[in-house]
Amino acid sequence: MKEALVIGASGGIGAAMAAELADRGARVTTLSRARDGLDITDPESVARHLGALTGPFDTLVIATGILAPEGMTPEKALSQITPAQMAQTVAVNTLGPALLLAEALRLLPRDAPSRVGVLSARVGSIGDNHIGGWHSYRASKAAVNQIVRGAAIEIGRKRREACVVALHPGTVETDFTADYPGHSKVTPAEAARNLCDVLAGLTPENTGRFYAYDGSEIPW
Repeated sequence: MKEALVIGASGGIGAAMAAELADRGARVTTLSRARDGLDITDPESVARHLGALTGPFDTLVIATGILAPEGMTPEKALSQITPAQMAQTVAVNTLGPALLLAEALRLLPRDAPSRVGVLSARVGSIGDNHIGGWHSYRASKAAVNQIVRGAAIEIGRKRREACVVALHPGTVETDFTADYPGHSKVTPAEAARNLCDVLAGLTPENTGRFYAYDGSEIPW
């Protein structure tokens, strides 16, 4: 990992990923809404910010996302779904990474290994959904998983040594999960170490798949 780009680097996991990659010897470039004004749901903002980068980056991490819009919580029942909540959740969790991945091809090396990790969540697995609920969040993560799968195919046509995957970090101690004390949580630093270990072990044969923080594959 020589040159890394972390998008969403002002968040708990994103900041920890940037720090971990730097500790592993990478020169890290970061982008975020809070620090740089990047709006991942705005095509012009994405084009402007990523267009200013030259790369190539052998590691690209997209660590963006919301659990629910500010002031809201994930729905426990279908009757709680509102168009506004679902639209904003999908905009951030699905459209945003899609716009970012559209810029990724230009930023990856042509003839050297590269790894692209997009933060998803196990609850986005349709096959692993046994309890329901969290409808907008689940749907947005299932959708971004499909985007990752398609991006892996498209990017792989011109960057044969690239590996593009969805990543589940586990439940991490951040503002994102503060209202859910019942979960077994890890620190952002621990999550970052785990995810960087997973990324480091990937090859082009792994592209287009969905991995947990322990390296195990998650069903779509």
